[in-house]
Amino acid sequence: MMKTKITQYLEEVNNFNADNIEALEAFRIKFLSKKGLIPALFTDFKSVPPQERKEVGQLINGLKNAVQQKIVALKEAMESASETTVSGLDLTLPVEAPLGTRHPLSVVRNEIIDIFSRIGFTVSEGPEIEDDFHNFTALNFPPDHPARDMQDTFFIEKDPDIALRTHTSSVQVRVMENAQPPLRTISPGRVFRNEAISARAHCIFHQVEGLYVDTDVSFADLKQTLFYFARELFGEHTKIRFRPSYFPFTEPSAEMDVSCNICGGKGCNVCKYTGWVEILGCGMVDPNVLDNCNIDSKKYTGFAFGMGIERITMLKYRINDLRLFFENDMRFLKQFESAI
Repeated sequence: MMKTKITQYLEEVNNFNADNIEALEAFRIKFLSKKGLIPALFTDFKSVPPQERKEVGQLINGLKNAVQQKIVALKEAMESASETTVSGLDLTLPVEAPLGTRHPLSVVRNEIIDIFSRIGFTVSEGPEIEDDFHNFTALNFPPDHPARDMQDTFFIEKDPDIALRTHTSSVQVRVMENAQPPLRTISPGRVFRNEAISARAHCIFHQVEGLYVDTDVSFADLKQTLFYFARELFGEHTKIRFRPSYFPFTEPSAEMDVSCNICGGKGCNVCKYTGWVEILGCGMVDPNVLDNCNIDSKKYTGFAFGMGIERITMLKYRINDLRLFFENDMRFLKQFESAI
């Protein structure tokens, strides 16, 4: 009686076919679940005469293996069919990838480098974690200068003489230490200052600083270099002005403003409603700085300048909030898809 039942079940298994996962799952439950047909056969196996148990046991195991193999085969067939038969999909077509773009800060950084490279400036780079000598002392910062205070600088706790660089002027020091004039270089890079984040300021920003050291370098050379740069970057009709200022590493020193093209000179939050935006500081290299770097200050003179890339990018693309550069908002970045 049990042999006949097993034979009937085996015939049903061999003839079974399914085209969806639901039907396959119902088949599995029917035969293999706790209340299924095969567990029921094992329960009835206790009543089989001893002389038939070996044969019946083999038949039950054969039926169980047949069910399991049928489930595996049908499942693989379904998965293969779902991978190869996708409606309307041609796997031979090229991939339509979204158009990539450079970050606006990278675009402006490269443009600044290109402008200065036309007049003989090379690019120099240095470490973002600096020692006190290169970041402050060699640049004529006295020991009690406010820039050394924790309000401005991120110092490394385990070593108070090591800090995140506050400007790329430290790269200029390294250049002067390792080469003799004539020197004409720019130093683009990321810098860090302990400042409150706002529409006009951030604790992380990017600078490009320039240095020119040779015989008979004058303030007139500095002005003409920066006039050329500003008009190449912002256009020939850009208004420019210099204001006296102070920096420990230059004397005399000045700040250079350009007319605000975000508001057209009418006043906005970027230009503090003055119509002018300061884009860089500059001046003649202090003789003490040259001497600190083993350059003869009686023979050579030079000028230096430094600018924030974020401020210039805001002016160039009329962006009124500096924080947008760091938020990775795709709605903002997609506006620069055509930039190179």
